[in-house]
Amino acid sequence: MSSLIDTNAYDYINVLDKAADASWLRNDAISNNLANVDTPGYKRQDVDFETQLAQALKRSRYTSMDDKVADVKMNRLNPVTYTDYAGFSYRLDGNNVDVDTEGVYLAKNQIVYQGLTQSITQEFKNLQSVMK
Repeated sequence: MSSLIDTNAYDYINVLDKAADASWLRNDAISNNLANVDTPGYKRQDVDFETQLAQALKRSRYTSMDDKVADVKMNRLNPVTYTDYAGFSYRLDGNNVDVDTEGVYLAKNQIVYQGLTQSITQEFKNLQSVMK
């Protein structure tokens, strides 16, 4: 007899979980940027996850979204922290962090994270209703 774990029932949850982890990591990067706003020579950090997710979903070009998500290789879907605009600075001290811009990024990221956690909760509710 096959268990629920052996099915594709958790595919969306797994992808959403990876996206939430990336959003959490981005929140840490933004917080670190804000903490270093006055550090001479500091370059802002950011996290790239969306590009990897788009590439993973594009591999199965002519299939349904369910099949695309089922085909995602979770071990290849990892957020990457990078230095943003490493050679650019509008300040004399070499720092390229702008407090206002980081605040906007932080607010956007918080909305994204809330959306992801709500989506994960909804997926579990869907599974629970199917099991009833």
